[in-house]
Amino acid sequence: MKLVDLSHTISPRMPAYPGTSPPVFTTPCTIANTGFNERKVILYSHTGTHVDAPAHIIPGGKTLDQISADNFVGKSSVLDLAANKKSTIEIVDLESYQSFIEKSEFILLHTGWCQLWGKKGYFQGYPLLSHEAAKWVSSFNLKGLGVDTISVDEVGSTAFPIHRILLERNIIVVENLTNLNILPLSGFIFSCLPLNLEEGDGSPVRAVAIIE
Repeated sequence: MKLVDLSHTISPRMPAYPGTSPPVFTTPCTIANTGFNERKVILYSHTGTHVDAPAHIIPGGKTLDQISADNFVGKSSVLDLAANKKSTIEIVDLESYQSFIEKSEFILLHTGWCQLWGKKGYFQGYPLLSHEAAKWVSSFNLKGLGVDTISVDEVGSTAFPIHRILLERNIIVVENLTNLNILPLSGFIFSCLPLNLEEGDGSPVRAVAIIE
């Protein structure tokens, strides 16, 4: 069995969604003064590689503590769109992967955008599903959809149409993935277990692919 880490490192120097801020780390307890190390970490619930629960966008939507842990683990496929070079991903760009999608519980959209992680360009111009493509994807029996970009909607959006299409169908969204380029197209397990936060709208995750 092989595990592939699909997560960015959380640090005070990491990129943060515009309008929020990077984590703040302090060390109130040290081996020198208390006999043990313990950090205090202050961060937004959608920091770094993270999962969006329906409650993130949908009024009355499920929170993390209302979702079974097995909904964050499942059979997965990668949809390789890195050569697409289009700002909008349409149904026609996905149809060749339909047989993979039908057998999957998670689909991961590999656009190659994670190469810009840590650079200003990461937040603008990334590929997005069209409304029609999002509705088409959501018609399959999926637990979740993952992307290697900052969001499934444009930065600055207030309507969040793609989030809404997916989360209304209880398809969780996983954002800021990395290393999708080294995964097989299918035949692996994807795990994105979040913290079990009371009334949690989202949580950073250590997303991994488990390859037999």
